[in-house]
Amino acid sequence: MRSTLSRPDLRSGAGWLASADAAVRERFLSEIGEGGLCALPFLFEFWALPHQLPPEGDWRSWVIMGGRGAGKTRAGAEWVRSVVEGSKPLDGGEAKRVALVGETFDQVRDVMIFGDSGILQCSPPDRRPVWKASERKLVWPNGAEAQVFSAHDPEGLRGPQFDAAWADELAKWKKAGETWDMLQFALRLGERPRVCVTTTPRNVKVLKALLASPSTVVTHAPTEANRANLAVSFLEEVRARYAGTRLGRQELDGVLLSDAEGALWTGSMLEAARVGHVPELDRVVVALDPAVSAGAQSDACGIVVVGARLQGPPEDWRAYVLADRTVQGKGPSGWAQAAVDAMDEFGAERLVAEVNQGGQLVEEVVRQVAPVVPFRAVRASRGKVARAEPVAALYEQGRVSHVAGLDALEEQMCQMTARGFEGPGSPDRVDALVWALHELMVGPAAQHRRPRVRVL
Repeated sequence: MRSTLSRPDLRSGAGWLASADAAVRERFLSEIGEGGLCALPFLFEFWALPHQLPPEGDWRSWVIMGGRGAGKTRAGAEWVRSVVEGSKPLDGGEAKRVALVGETFDQVRDVMIFGDSGILQCSPPDRRPVWKASERKLVWPNGAEAQVFSAHDPEGLRGPQFDAAWADELAKWKKAGETWDMLQFALRLGERPRVCVTTTPRNVKVLKALLASPSTVVTHAPTEANRANLAVSFLEEVRARYAGTRLGRQELDGVLLSDAEGALWTGSMLEAARVGHVPELDRVVVALDPAVSAGAQSDACGIVVVGARLQGPPEDWRAYVLADRTVQGKGPSGWAQAAVDAMDEFGAERLVAEVNQGGQLVEEVVRQVAPVVPFRAVRASRGKVARAEPVAALYEQGRVSHVAGLDALEEQMCQMTARGFEGPGSPDRVDALVWALHELMVGPAAQHRRPRVRVL
């Protein structure tokens, strides 16, 4: 069923054909002949999206990391086809013994084998393997076999040996580390045993270690990349519900979100803080963490807008993080203007700015932009972690909420640990957030609780 069309024509794909003029399309369809027309639906290189095609080079693990519905399962099934099939139905391919590993036996059978994008659905009639349920095995006409394994039973991989494997949804396996290790020992046949991993990213050790391996290659795509094959109503619903959230970045954009070990804030904590509605607020402030230097490579200037409802005793107060207006690569007048603009946009009553680095210059720069802006200078007498810990405690108590669209800020928050900041660069956004919440919540609460001295 292999077409005689050249590889560049195939990889140009259906997009090239659809955009060609009528004469080119007619010539293409007439030249491939009746056999080519019958084969065309099963020629994945022709229809595939770029992230679904295996990269060139000498790799051992290919990780297809994408959002929900991005076409990962189809890519995995087609890769298995590509390594077991030969030029003709009875010809052998480069692999003869394949391991199919999923979270459970049922998921391997229902998704990887019998699913709409599974191996059986993707295979042409003369190459379609036979499912032997009692043996949990697929057998191709050319004699190649694929055996099914569950990640709940890592020991099941002890003993068998393979020259290829497809591992689906690795990041959600309950015993991921043990199963992955056993699979590596089993991949010992042939000249170049390989594994294809299809997964939605999650912050798990086994996936991070795999991605860090020099023998791993990665292709990546968001859900939107496969929108032609997805229901419009599905895309509209998930965009409306999850756009701008950490969960959306993971499940729709296919981005691996990592929490540093011992982080003061975690992804689950921030997801729990998400709100869709902000009530009327008593106070709104903009906090500014100025950049020490200017230029494209300079640290960012953290600018965060936070408001609060201050009704009742301090334990009933609630804060709402409204926006992150951080800028980078702008000089002092640029970040000062951005901070003042944020005040105007949200009706903030005060600009709070750290002045440890710039001293009096910070206020002078701001007042050049807005001479009468309500300005409060703050100085750091303690380290970043010490300042951040009481703010993190507010989150643990469920007293701080986030609107959508704070991805970059939340990424920094999940890299702030009791040992310090473990992300790249400086935590400018987190610093600004901490100053804002000290101004609105931590400082006033301390004043409120301070015992009054009676004068006799």
